[in-house]
Amino acid sequence: MMKKILVVDDEPSISMLIEYNLKSSGFNVMSVSDGEAVFDAVNTFRPDLIVLDLMLPKVDGFQVCKQLRTSGNMVPIIMLTALHDLSDKIAGLDIGADDYMTKPFSPQELVSRIQAILRRAAAFPPLTENEPLTIGSIEIQPEQRQVTLEGRPVELTPKEFDLLLFLLKHQGKVLSRQQLLRGVWDYHFLGDTRIVDVHISHLRDKIEKNARNPEYIVTIRNVGYKLTDPSSREAAAR
Repeated sequence: MMKKILVVDDEPSISMLIEYNLKSSGFNVMSVSDGEAVFDAVNTFRPDLIVLDLMLPKVDGFQVCKQLRTSGNMVPIIMLTALHDLSDKIAGLDIGADDYMTKPFSPQELVSRIQAILRRAAAFPPLTENEPLTIGSIEIQPEQRQVTLEGRPVELTPKEFDLLLFLLKHQGKVLSRQQLLRGVWDYHFLGDTRIVDVHISHLRDKIEKNARNPEYIVTIRNVGYKLTDPSSREAAAR
């Protein structure tokens, strides 16, 4: 089935360029030009992914993303920004965006990013057996895409869930940022791997007792990250 992409940008030339390249790549595309129109479009068009500009009339991209996530809508979002400050990009990730691209950008790279995110979404089909995966006090139900910590539900974004699941599948192995980009985002991030650090930070805030001194997701200096079982370390120390 043809995947549906909602393009949200108030610059007609950019919107038309994106739409042309997406349609040429086999996507069903709908475009709107302001943030307020997104919510009706989401309900009627039901996109598989949203390409969302930050600087929009009526309701800006930050607020659109925040409202969608607050309402429980976890459709993947790629943010487009003319802002080059890293703090602005991180702010987008903070409120639940899956990825960002800075203007000017390559339309072909945008298509590749979209295809990568959709491949990752398709890579987690319902399992025939719904055996929970556990590490320490964390339990993951892959089919329901649910996580609990000490029996309490943990609200993760789709990308945070994918990242935790990928780390768990490689438990105890040191993974570089590039390996995480390939495994979780399904592409080589050109020149900037801080998107991994931002998502790791968010994940730590949700599953660690002390995010500054993590027990689960350990930083391996100058290399990357490793998921460890704190209960195993405690037992070994006795």
